[in-house]
Amino acid sequence: MDKLVIEGGVPLTGGIEVSGSKNAALPILFACILLAEPVTITNVPNLRDIHTTIKLLNMLGCTCEYNDHRVQVQPGNLLPEAPYDLVRTMRASVLCLGPLLARIGQARVALPGGCAIGARPVDQHLKGLEQMGASFQLEEGYIIGRCRQLKGAHISFDMPTVGGTENLLMAAALADGETVLENAAREPEIVDLANFLRACGAKIEGHGTSVIRIQGVASLHDGEYPVMPDRIEAGTFLVAAGITGGELMLRNCPFKDLEAVILKLRSMGMEITNTPEGVLARCAGPLRGTDVKTQPYPGFPTDMQAQLMALMCLAEGASVVEESIFENRFMHVLELMRMGAQIKVSGHTAMVRGVQKLTGAPVMASDLRASASLVLAGLAAKGVTEVRRIYHLDRGYESIEHKLNAVGARIRREKE
Repeated sequence: MDKLVIEGGVPLTGGIEVSGSKNAALPILFACILLAEPVTITNVPNLRDIHTTIKLLNMLGCTCEYNDHRVQVQPGNLLPEAPYDLVRTMRASVLCLGPLLARIGQARVALPGGCAIGARPVDQHLKGLEQMGASFQLEEGYIIGRCRQLKGAHISFDMPTVGGTENLLMAAALADGETVLENAAREPEIVDLANFLRACGAKIEGHGTSVIRIQGVASLHDGEYPVMPDRIEAGTFLVAAGITGGELMLRNCPFKDLEAVILKLRSMGMEITNTPEGVLARCAGPLRGTDVKTQPYPGFPTDMQAQLMALMCLAEGASVVEESIFENRFMHVLELMRMGAQIKVSGHTAMVRGVQKLTGAPVMASDLRASASLVLAGLAAKGVTEVRRIYHLDRGYESIEHKLNAVGARIRREKE
């Protein structure tokens, strides 16, 4: 296993290119199951989850090749089984369920694994697909789904679910008749998926709002589509500029999709400007504490909570973080405290009292965004920080140490 060794205390300055979004690329790749013609997806990040998905698509009968941020998909004879060995490493693999049922009327998908942040159940996916005519059994850790032909339905989610909205959006694209998704998730990655499906001939309206209407079509055609930039990676780099007292220019940065994050960072004292070259982020004066509550989009994203908390650790005064999306998402707190942070957790709330400095220490990553917060803390800390278990980080950030070293960081990857 690898670890990152970080020598902190250097303000980061320069330009960083934001990669394509993992959370947009994964559903778009699974949506290729729906197509009967070849398709090319561009701006695809070079990440472990992407390669796992490509391996899974190849096993399902879609021939995929990754080459320099482009994925070419050739449809073939589809098979219904997504085996546990692949699914256990990546929660998003449940997204093949809707497309497989829509195309071949059967699916056998192992219950998903992924990060250790709470239950994140798939019951809303199954409930919606049942309304469209599918039936399910749970056998030996597998979801087994069958249907004759999915039919359009009026589906109302109990609560907005990103994966559930994506799964049903894909299934509805080929269903017979109209599907209406109410209380749908509004994340930009869902809009990107809908735009990809529309580029291939799907009839979708209302994506980006809480009511999405899909008129099923008989088949989808070929196309080429660029994945949107990664707003969470971009947000992480904005925090990196603030926490090190530096100045970064983020190219290909989705400014509009980051509104909630940018408002919070500005309230803490950062200057963030949208320019023709990209988004310029710098920290002019001392940081101030703030309060934040994670919410579904367009609220503050849970995937930026850990990174913002790292910044709060060095801000003047007190800050409060309320995590309303996932249980069990404060596992970075104990590790930040090892570096000198003052944080108290009570249930779903963390209270942070800013300190003068953080000190390098050996820390351990527990999930993807927690790892990012520890890297950020290490960049600002006095001395050397070792971040262990960074395989989590590699799942969501494309060559993060190379990007950060190019703007002045001192990070090296070593074997544990």
